[in-house]
Amino acid sequence: MSDTHGLKLLSTLHEDGRLTVELAEETLPAPKGDEVLVRVEAAPINPSDLGLLFAAADLANADYAEGRIVARMSDPARRALAGRVGQPMTIGNEAAGTVMAAGEAPEAQALLGKRVAMIGGGMFAEYRLLGAAGCMALPDDVTAEQGASAFVNPLTALGFVETMTREGHRAIVHTAAASNLGQMLVRICQEDGIPLVNIVRNEAQVAILQDMGAEYVLDSSKEDFVARLQDAVAATGATIAFDAIGGGHLVSQILNAMEQVVSKNAPYSRYGSDILKQAYIYGALDMSPTILTRSFGFGWNIGGWLLFSFLQKASTETAERLRQRVRDGLTTTFASHYKARISLKEALSRDAVLTYSARRTGEKYLIVPNG
Repeated sequence: MSDTHGLKLLSTLHEDGRLTVELAEETLPAPKGDEVLVRVEAAPINPSDLGLLFAAADLANADYAEGRIVARMSDPARRALAGRVGQPMTIGNEAAGTVMAAGEAPEAQALLGKRVAMIGGGMFAEYRLLGAAGCMALPDDVTAEQGASAFVNPLTALGFVETMTREGHRAIVHTAAASNLGQMLVRICQEDGIPLVNIVRNEAQVAILQDMGAEYVLDSSKEDFVARLQDAVAATGATIAFDAIGGGHLVSQILNAMEQVVSKNAPYSRYGSDILKQAYIYGALDMSPTILTRSFGFGWNIGGWLLFSFLQKASTETAERLRQRVRDGLTTTFASHYKARISLKEALSRDAVLTYSARRTGEKYLIVPNG
């Protein structure tokens, strides 16, 4: 097989604070060994992709041309990202497509001609060369669009439940809960009988989850939110939370509600309850500082939760068990819904950029590179 030529999306931060995002030509050699060459057919834009794609650049005042964006980064942001200065970064954590060529290894040959879901970065491109281990063969009746989001959101939602179980908790609090990921978590918890407290930011999002049969759905914009949160924590016994927001007071409010519930009717202690209250921050929808009002004693912990770190620590058996559950439920439990489909070139247009970079809950975009 001869070399394959295509386009890919690159994001480069320059020493002077300029961020250039552009389409670039690339040449991919014929696959060798366990490598496969995949024609990318669908790639979702996840929040983690946006962080690498645009970082904290001023997109509203950027210069837009066909296939190219030049935006400015503030001095503090540029200094914080000094490690990536001068390095063209490929974008896109996951995608789905068809294997066009394969190396001689049996695991690569087994995927030849098949539609696969992929993970491993660099997916905002027309073609992707990667190892067979980064691919998951899709069932024949699953389209590329249905399989494009088969890794990040499904395995994150399952990872939350796995983490909850391993750490001895029995119920979960989840924020930004009307997202595609949040809706998957609702369905998983319904299937597994796990109590789940869902926190959203408006009435429309409340309706989405209630229509799915979610029992505890709280609107954080309401005046009675704190009281209702405490009631929901009391009803479920939740002592672990997964937060997609990051900034502001929400994590503190959740930990405080947990503390109020577990310390009720317990003997007074100036150190608070001895029941551990755990909050994991896994997103940054709010880039402001995380503010803690420490009214929840000393039995608490806050940490970061990252899918790839979770998978690295999981056993091979656990990872395969979770992948199999995703394969079995791609069109049901783990179905994703998209607001719009755009080409690689359209992904760099001003209107599209300002829309999908807003990170509105429930508004997921899909890049169709060869569409």
